[in-house]
Amino acid sequence: MTNNLKVLRAIKSISQEELAKQIEVSRQTINAMEKGKYVPSTLLALKLARYFDKPVEEIFTLEETD
Repeated sequence: MTNNLKVLRAIKSISQEELAKQIEVSRQTINAMEKGKYVPSTLLALKLARYFDKPVEEIFTLEETD
């Protein structure tokens, strides 16, 4: 699964720490998601979608091999 979190954060000019606080996770969780090392739960994906005001599909992309 790939994602656009880093790009979306840049557009909003927020740090990993700020995003983490907003959605109530650790900065390490945000970092791991951005690096593709962590696949978020459905709840976390929905929180991110709500925060960025985007559909989940615009943030996360399922790869054919996933």
